[in-house]
Amino acid sequence: MRSYLFNILCLLTLLVSKTNAQSLPVEAFASLPDVSSVALSPDGRKVISLVKIETREHSGKLINLYNVETKKSKPLVFSDNQKYVVTQVYWASNDYVLIEAKFPASRYGVPVTETRLLKVEVNSGKVSSLLPRHFMKQLNYIPNIMSNVIDLMPHDDNHILMSMAGFGSDASESVIRVSLSGRGRTRVIQKHRSDVMDWLTDYQSNVRIGFKQKGSRYTIFEYHGKERKYRELWQFEAFSEDAVWPLKFDKDPNILYVEAHHNGKDAIFKVDLSQPELKKELVYFDDEYDVVGNLRRSPKTGEIIGIGSHFWHPDYQKLQKGIDQALPDTYNYMFGLSDDESRYLLLSTDDTDPGMYLIGDRKARTVNYIAARYPKLTPEVLADKVSISYKARDGLTIEGFLTTPKGKSDKNLPTIIFPHGGPISYDGDGFDYWTQFLANRGYAVLQMNFRGSSGYGHDFMKQGLQSWGQSMQDDVEDGTRWLIDQGIADKNNICIVGASYGGYAALMGAVKTPDLYQCIISFAGVTDVEYLVKSQRRFTNYDIVKKQIGDDYDQLWQVSPLKHVDKITKPVLLIHGSKDRVVRVRHSDKMASKLKRAEKPVRYIEIDGADHYLSNNEHRLQTFNEIESFLAKHLKSDSIKKS
Repeated sequence: MRSYLFNILCLLTLLVSKTNAQSLPVEAFASLPDVSSVALSPDGRKVISLVKIETREHSGKLINLYNVETKKSKPLVFSDNQKYVVTQVYWASNDYVLIEAKFPASRYGVPVTETRLLKVEVNSGKVSSLLPRHFMKQLNYIPNIMSNVIDLMPHDDNHILMSMAGFGSDASESVIRVSLSGRGRTRVIQKHRSDVMDWLTDYQSNVRIGFKQKGSRYTIFEYHGKERKYRELWQFEAFSEDAVWPLKFDKDPNILYVEAHHNGKDAIFKVDLSQPELKKELVYFDDEYDVVGNLRRSPKTGEIIGIGSHFWHPDYQKLQKGIDQALPDTYNYMFGLSDDESRYLLLSTDDTDPGMYLIGDRKARTVNYIAARYPKLTPEVLADKVSISYKARDGLTIEGFLTTPKGKSDKNLPTIIFPHGGPISYDGDGFDYWTQFLANRGYAVLQMNFRGSSGYGHDFMKQGLQSWGQSMQDDVEDGTRWLIDQGIADKNNICIVGASYGGYAALMGAVKTPDLYQCIISFAGVTDVEYLVKSQRRFTNYDIVKKQIGDDYDQLWQVSPLKHVDKITKPVLLIHGSKDRVVRVRHSDKMASKLKRAEKPVRYIEIDGADHYLSNNEHRLQTFNEIESFLAKHLKSDSIKKS
């Protein structure tokens, strides 16, 4: 295996050597990945993937089918990503592939995102709706989310289980068994219950756990189908340290794996539901960070074997160790094991490598290259990202990452301050196309995980609750001043850039410290925090939003950039998609209008049809071109010219 990988990497290096690392066009960074949503069929014989298509005649995504044994590819479905966007594809069985798609819509005047599932019969290529028309007629209303598959039923090749609303008068969900071939009957197997928003099945595909949400309070209950009995397991408030979240059942239907807190960090436990005391047995814990990732199940034995790339089962530890020894310089995520576990997929990546997909064959002891996510972006042309930490003004340690331009001294650099979105999210040490694009243009980029970010434990996250524009914002400012004090950032040559909450933080930086930044860029940023909360009134998460952000509307208006336009003195670039269903376009539209009336320097770009995630390739390119031009105008940089 090592020699084969060595040959692959030598070939890639040879190809890279012909690329001029000093002249990457915007398209190299801003385009959607060439390949995504890669999945291996249960029998290990085929690979499905989403492939970006950009030609004069066609622009969009192609669902490609690759035969592992014949090495031949077959196009299945093409989408232009205009009316709807294909978000992922995956196997329902060896014969059927599911396509998840989303599109923006409005219901009763409220902007929403709609999701749907299509199925593809692999041999014929026939595409059809997953849910038959006669079944849809049973619904009291058509729900906007119709893509929640809760069980692919590995023991039944002809059916899957979905959780879906539409049968009652509220948003509570039922479980339906869906026939893939059409030969079986699609029917409800678990009726909706008041306020139940989701269900979990065991390994034997029995509906076992219900998730009930009423206001900001959650109730987790167990359902015994044969006895038709319900038992409450846990109850807790949103953002509470008492939270217990069921994840998956082990092969044993009494053993449930859950996420709960241990020493203030998210950890993995297992609970024996046959025992009335529901004692939690610790399985995996990290002293420094929350445990994150999806639980891994052995398709061969049904056992839970690990989470993410961490395995506690010795057989898989051994396999992962062998992979890491063969690829020592990258993070190697093994996924998509075939049912007999003879084949697997591998994504190999790190901060300077966007990643390549490989397929491993344990019997043949080979690893074959499939595709690169961004072929033009290789370690030879990308900038290093290093971890940093600094003290906030109250003494709290804030961690983050610094990316500096390749081939430049790390002193007195034009700098981008780049706070993340969420805000209950985090920036990690992996590849990020935004920061690599900015570094390639000659800018240092600082990303900080300010208080309120996830991954650092419950107390750290909780410090960000109802803290918009306050201590979270101070952490961003303190990071900027730390970078100046280190001599890395040129204090007269700094721009603050962000998307979503990060766009809000960028605008609040311009409000609170107008002399610290020379320009401001907000993509899909929140400008009116009061409106952000009120706009959730018709959604089930309204009470949770209030708990996270606040419900003192006078205070929320006080921490809104829209109120403080008069304090902004530096040039502002606002970019927003007209079909954004996460942060409505009204935020940037009103901000731009108010800035213009106040005769402030502002450029506003509203991208027709764009969503919150720049899912369309053309929209992403337009955004990055605007950012590049704006920064070139307002920051001094001897950045590399485009080819």
